[in-house]
Amino acid sequence: MTPTALDRFRMDDRVAIITGAGKGIGAAIADALASAGADCVLVARTAADLDSVAESVRARGRRALAIAGDVNDLALLARVVEQAQAELGRIDCVVNNAGGSRSRPLLKTKVDELEHSFHFNVSVPFELVRLAVPAMLAVGGGSVVNISSVAAKNAVRGNLAHGLTKAALNALTRLMAAELAPKIRVNAVLPGAIETDALRGWLGMMDPDVRATMIQNTPMRRNGVPDDIADAVLYLCSPASSYVTGELLKVDGMAADDTIPHQFPDL
Repeated sequence: MTPTALDRFRMDDRVAIITGAGKGIGAAIADALASAGADCVLVARTAADLDSVAESVRARGRRALAIAGDVNDLALLARVVEQAQAELGRIDCVVNNAGGSRSRPLLKTKVDELEHSFHFNVSVPFELVRLAVPAMLAVGGGSVVNISSVAAKNAVRGNLAHGLTKAALNALTRLMAAELAPKIRVNAVLPGAIETDALRGWLGMMDPDVRATMIQNTPMRRNGVPDDIADAVLYLCSPASSYVTGELLKVDGMAADDTIPHQFPDL
């Protein structure tokens, strides 16, 4: 039977490593890839969160390997790659979802804060990909998806550390794509405002009008949900995107640069 368009989104018997997989976007990515047939290596700091996501993956008939730890510890990344190969037999995809930064205005930002952000958002994804490449080449190729942010494309006051280091992740994505082609594709997804626990917690501390302003500044008239990002990741991991590499895919409802109100006065 001739494969259909939907067949090209299948990932049967492939193995994907997903960092930050314990909740929110990472958990949604694991569910999406498992639904398409992939086995999942789940990495996050909280074992209880991982156990819940692993149970969901297994309920879809797929294998799940849960590894609790902080990805900022580069030694953990080597263990993740080794265990994935030893227990699941191969590596086809790496999804660098763990990351983030707490930004402050420029004059209140310290160098050590920037360096920590670079480590988390750039060095960690680089090292995991570097370690996983030989395993992906051994099975004929693979796909890397980095979860960046629309903040990387916008110049908004008060968002220095996050915007700067996610922009660096975008550059890393394209540079890795150039070096790893044609066997390994490397792309990034740039989420906008996504309704995760973190965003809801931040909104809970803000004026109720902030959410309405965000929605009004977004042509799709809603904030995103984790499944919006997970579906984009599935596309970029699957054979459906076999001719796509080095791309930075915004998934933000076409939101304005200043979707989230920031009020920082002139110096």
